[in-house]
Amino acid sequence: MGVNNAPQVPAAKNVLSVLRYIAAQAGPVGAGAIVRDVGLPRSTTYHLLAALIEDGFVTHLPEERKYALGVTAHELGSGYSRQAPLQRIARYPMTQLVERTKRTAHLAIMHGRDVIYVIEERAKRQADLVTNPGVRLPAHLTASGRAMLATFSAEQLAALYPGPEAFPTRYETGVHTPEALNELLVQIRAVGYSWEQDEVTEGFSSIAVPVMDHAGHAVASVTLTIANREKPSKAAASRNAALGVLPERTIHLEDLVSEWLPQVTRTAAEISRRLRPSG
Repeated sequence: MGVNNAPQVPAAKNVLSVLRYIAAQAGPVGAGAIVRDVGLPRSTTYHLLAALIEDGFVTHLPEERKYALGVTAHELGSGYSRQAPLQRIARYPMTQLVERTKRTAHLAIMHGRDVIYVIEERAKRQADLVTNPGVRLPAHLTASGRAMLATFSAEQLAALYPGPEAFPTRYETGVHTPEALNELLVQIRAVGYSWEQDEVTEGFSSIAVPVMDHAGHAVASVTLTIANREKPSKAAASRNAALGVLPERTIHLEDLVSEWLPQVTRTAAEISRRLRPSG
C-alpha cells in the first residue's frame, strides 16, 4: 500500500513560497514582511524560518533583524555568487575587528589566481592602502590569498600554478615558482595563519586567516594590515625617497602575530560560524 504524502504538500509549498519571496527581494527582509506578503500565519512563518536556518537555506542577520538566503540555497543554483551575501554576513564582524584593533582590515575572496577585496574597513588615522573593494591582486603575493591557498589540495594548486609563468610579481619580493609557493604554504599550514611583509604596500605587514564554509571550504579570508615602521619625519622621508631606500622594520612579524593574530582568528571564526547552518 502506497504512502499518502498529500498532507506534506501544503507544508512544502509554504517553504517554497518563503524561499521564493526572500529570493525576490532586493535585500534582506524582516519576518513581518514575510508574514504580510506571503500570507502565512506568524507562528507558521517563524517555524519555517527556523527550519530553513537550521539547514542553511536562510541566514538570520541579527544586527538587522532580517533574513536572507543562506549558503545552501545558493548552492542549488550554478550562477550563485558568494560575494553579496558574504559581504552582508561579514560586515559587522569586520567592523568589530577594526574597533578592537584600531587597524585596517580586509575581507577577500579568490577568483582564479587573484584575490578580490570585497570589504575594506579602514581604521581612523591609518594610511590609505591599495586594497579598496573591487581591487584584484595576485593571490600568491598577498596574505589574503595565501591563507586560502594553504587550504587547497596539491591537485588544485598544480592546476592554478603549473609553472613560473603563473607568477606575475608586483615587487621583486615574493614567491616566483610552484616549488617556492608550496614551501611557503607548508609553513602557513603549520602555524595556521599567513603573512606578507612589504610585498603589497611598502612599510606594511599583513596577517590573515581563512573563512571556512559549512563544507570546510575556504570561501574568503580576513586580513589585518599594520604599519611595520615608525613614521619618519618629513625630512627623513624626503632623504629616504631621494636615496631610494626603505628604513629598517621596527615592528617585526612575531610581534604582530603575538598582538593581533587572536583578533583576526576570532573574526574569521565568527564569519565562518555565520556561514554554517545551525544545529
